[in-house]
Amino acid sequence: MSGPGATAAMEGEAQAASWNDFVAASPQATYLQTSAWARVKAPNGWTAERVEAEGGGEPGSRIGAQVLLRQPGPFPWAFAYAPRGPIAGEWSDPRATVGRWTDAVRAHQWSRRPGLLRIDPEIERDGPRDPDGAVRSALAGAGWRPAPEIQPTTTRIVDLTADEDALWSDLRKKWRQYVNRARSLGITVVDVEGDRLADFHRVMAETSRRTGLPIRTESAYRDIYEAFRPSGNARLLFAQDPDGGPQAVLLLVRCGGRIVEPYGGMTAAGAESRANYLVKWEAIRSSREAGATSYDMWGLVHPGIRQFKAGFGGREVTTIGAWQLALDRIGAALYGAGERVVGRKARGGGGDAAAEPGLAA
Repeated sequence: MSGPGATAAMEGEAQAASWNDFVAASPQATYLQTSAWARVKAPNGWTAERVEAEGGGEPGSRIGAQVLLRQPGPFPWAFAYAPRGPIAGEWSDPRATVGRWTDAVRAHQWSRRPGLLRIDPEIERDGPRDPDGAVRSALAGAGWRPAPEIQPTTTRIVDLTADEDALWSDLRKKWRQYVNRARSLGITVVDVEGDRLADFHRVMAETSRRTGLPIRTESAYRDIYEAFRPSGNARLLFAQDPDGGPQAVLLLVRCGGRIVEPYGGMTAAGAESRANYLVKWEAIRSSREAGATSYDMWGLVHPGIRQFKAGFGGREVTTIGAWQLALDRIGAALYGAGERVVGRKARGGGGDAAAEPGLAA
């Protein structure tokens, strides 16, 4: 391929690579802001645009987000969402940083007309980047308002800069016993490739039937795995019985030094053998061995999961949550009304708000 089309493609690849490097180098590194995630969402009607702002060339002044847009139904307005964005080099002056990026959002030439933009930056509430609510105050001052969450706001993160003995000691005594019980029963943990995704989905389906938690289709898991696997940023871990049957599974995704476990499940046999304890410990241990610096257990959706994950050490982290900016008064109002209807149906058993096409990202 040669000519203008090839040049444009090369420039697009270079821009994507530069953006991915920026995201991976950030303390907020998240796979949801990478170009690979935009490719995952494209078949479902989402398009992606990047909105960035510079700060006069000062070190660390870059701030930006990859924004996903989808236009539901006949409405002329799109829903815009920057999952775990924006990303910034530093947040030492939140008011200036947020103000610059908000100005860039308002000035951006959107390919689709968004009624509102929702964000959920991965900034710990009252943490080092949000002392005394500095980022939240800056967002409110720039016109942003708190919004319903899309990604989980509370998670548990393990610091992998500690040595393996310290990580093992951080497990609760009972959890260490469960890991050893699984080993004594011949359970082993292996990395598998995409040809085992059907097995992965079967375990996830059994988990869903037992817990009532929603799952994705097999093709959705495959899209995620195939988007991140070529760069070495996706892993499938199986805790298997001596005959090779999977009893517990995890899908891990990496960005920079951070590893996230967005999807995992176990069979009834895995619950009995404690294979789920072994696979999570091996995920933590091997992630450290691979040079990662943090391990995100991704969401504490109910007390049982919170207790299970707490036994593996680390610390519980709550982010500043979701915020939204109205970019078109009528479009934002209509979207808000629709979202309230969806929420009422979900609370009444008529659906799952998190699974609505305009929200799931």
